[in-house]
Amino acid sequence: MSLNVELLKELCTAPGAPGHEDKVRELVVREWKTVCDDVSIDSLGNVIGVKKGTAGGKFMISGHMDEIGFMISNITDKGFMHFIPLGGFDPKTLTAQRVIVHGRKDLIGVMGSKPIHVMTDADKGKPPKLKDFFIDVGLPGDKVKELVRVGDVVTREREIIEIGDMLNGKSFDDRIGLFVMLEGLRAAKANKMDIYLVGSVQEEVGLRGATVATQNIKPDMGIALDVTLACDVPFTEAHQFISKMGEGAAIKAYDGSVVTNPRVVNYMRELCEKREIAHQLEILPAGGTDTGAIERSGGGAAAGCISVPTRYVHSHIEMIHPKDVEASIDLMAAMIEDCEKGMFKF
Repeated sequence: MSLNVELLKELCTAPGAPGHEDKVRELVVREWKTVCDDVSIDSLGNVIGVKKGTAGGKFMISGHMDEIGFMISNITDKGFMHFIPLGGFDPKTLTAQRVIVHGRKDLIGVMGSKPIHVMTDADKGKPPKLKDFFIDVGLPGDKVKELVRVGDVVTREREIIEIGDMLNGKSFDDRIGLFVMLEGLRAAKANKMDIYLVGSVQEEVGLRGATVATQNIKPDMGIALDVTLACDVPFTEAHQFISKMGEGAAIKAYDGSVVTNPRVVNYMRELCEKREIAHQLEILPAGGTDTGAIERSGGGAAAGCISVPTRYVHSHIEMIHPKDVEASIDLMAAMIEDCEKGMFKF
């Protein structure tokens, strides 16, 4: 693979539950200092990197640093922990998975639930719910309460590995967006507009970081970088695929947070055709990205989104294809080189 897989692994492995992005923020600051003229952190915790252009105007590029996680809500006398979700989860993906409890020190835990051997027939017929799970760190209650407090956060435990032609692991949503942003700026030969890289916080709980960053930057245009569903698997009809693995960068036309500016969509498609970049169109029926925050905040910037097709989103085993990542980097670099102030004005 031609991708810098070691950097991608480092980004994905770093913990960063919504509102607790400290570890991944350290990596983002470190890497952005290698490509930006200035790097700062705003009061909410967003990382802002600026690279000056030659012709003025502000081009904001946003990817979120946070990953889905949990917050401890109760600790029993025996040391089992109950939790609330930080972001969206499909409960069935949690069965028998490992997690990391970020207490006074990090503790590996497992997601426990009622064993199937003692379930009633009625229990077996019901889909699992988040309330049916607890976290077990293998310690007695008094020791757990020394190390963990209500309000501590929990993230998933999983390494990034290669499976066939794919990469597999946790938190490609949205560390792959941060990766594409960084590598796209590195690959771009020049930039006409001032580039504002934003590593946003708390996207998974309401696009909060990007909203604040957009209000402060007031960009002329903006692009979000995120994942989208690749449902090109058995038991899914072709019209439900959303995107397909290995067929290039996905250009967002719609999701639950935005009807993407059609002039931006058409421009991105034409730029891909001109530069022979593999691409596909994305229409995501539900869910949202920083695109919505960019469009609605800071005066209403022309906004678009580059999405990386991803299987098994919001699980421990998200899967991406390097070809789609490379195409997304190529499109990001092309836009950085080509975009100029005023090109999407009515």
